[in-house]
Amino acid sequence: MKKTDFKGKRVLIFGTGKSGIAAAKLLAGAGADLLIYDGKAELKEEEIREKDPAFSEGEICIGELKPEFLDKAGAAILSPGVPLDCPEALRIKEKQIPILGEIELGYLFGSGRLAAITGTNGKTTTTALTGELLKRHFRDVRVVGNIGIPYTEEAASMTEATVTAAEISSFQLETADTFHPEASAILNITPDHLDRHHTMEAYIKAKERITENQTPSEVLVLNYEDPVLRSFGEGMDRRVVWFSSAQRVENGLFTENGTIYVSRENKTEALIDTKELKIIGRHNWENAMAASAIALSMGVTMEEVREGLKAFSAVPHRIEFVAEIDGVLYYNDSKGTNPDAAIRAITSMDRPTILIGGGYDKGSEYNEWIRECKGRAKKLLLIGQTREKIREACDAEGFSPVEFCETLEEAVKKAAKETNEGEAVLLSPACASWGMFKNYEERGDLFKEYVLALKK
Repeated sequence: MKKTDFKGKRVLIFGTGKSGIAAAKLLAGAGADLLIYDGKAELKEEEIREKDPAFSEGEICIGELKPEFLDKAGAAILSPGVPLDCPEALRIKEKQIPILGEIELGYLFGSGRLAAITGTNGKTTTTALTGELLKRHFRDVRVVGNIGIPYTEEAASMTEATVTAAEISSFQLETADTFHPEASAILNITPDHLDRHHTMEAYIKAKERITENQTPSEVLVLNYEDPVLRSFGEGMDRRVVWFSSAQRVENGLFTENGTIYVSRENKTEALIDTKELKIIGRHNWENAMAASAIALSMGVTMEEVREGLKAFSAVPHRIEFVAEIDGVLYYNDSKGTNPDAAIRAITSMDRPTILIGGGYDKGSEYNEWIRECKGRAKKLLLIGQTREKIREACDAEGFSPVEFCETLEEAVKKAAKETNEGEAVLLSPACASWGMFKNYEERGDLFKEYVLALKK
């Protein structure tokens, strides 16, 4: 399907959130007739119309997806949060209506050069950093995707001179078809979103789709220390560029004695001392190496990469420093929505830390996370749906003390009372935010609000 195919076509927009609004704007501009669907039965048509002018035209269906409404659709655009095996999506498939996701639609309408980043953890930091490095060399750089700016929001204004860095989730890759980056990266793969993908094999397959349409001469950046990715990369006909935080690699980047090196064309050159980075932790060295590998492959110079790495600060909600109050450091890692991400956060702490965790259950196991907390976290304060499950893991691993809190605000106040000068408080939930918060951003913003209120 090409973007010209949408003119005069009736297109079903499934979901009326940020992604749905951006898709509606793009398609309306291309001359498509919109069919707007939202499964939330409590919504009213005027509420959807008022969300954005993009919804001012077109038919609207709320609650049950009526057969006569579905029969009108020539294509369907699914928001990333819509599972492909939900009843409505299955009905769309049965009707043999083409399904496109937000990333695929953005790619069809976009122009210029594209780098795409996926992985279980580090996607947002690496994508933001890649954008920062690309901006040192190119004039028109866009940073889009799962990072919070829909690809479809930027696509219409792109030109052949545009260079895009896109954060791509496994949800978005499920509905990719012609999506074709010239440089792609898979940072790591650990269990996550098994409530959506059901099996680890399906989750891995979704991640690996990022490179599906690349040619053998195009770059695929992979983590040499991830066993799944090492096996995947060694069997690929792509131009694989490795990065490693544990050992030297040929044709890639590696960290040795606190320095990041670039190895290419039988030459090894120091890139930067990790002490010069503003982002902390070994996992962030890996993010820096992946972003640098992409930027270098797209023509950014070593000096430009070096300057960009020195200038880059942590993205919001990812081990984000919030404040120092009475000698206690507060960090917001609300984006730590799975155990592996939370492990990366707690192992970055260089002082005794009270850890706030818990939230929505995505089917994760917490024992490994708790093992890493031993000797690092002086206490664990738990909130949300998973707190009993996490306490069971604490009991199994011999970790204590553990305490339940009813709200995040209660947890912040309790942590403040029980920390001493020179210690830290870290929000790193290891769980999704749903149920208690709209998203991880709201959770992180509230954490920062509660922390700053301690000063008053």
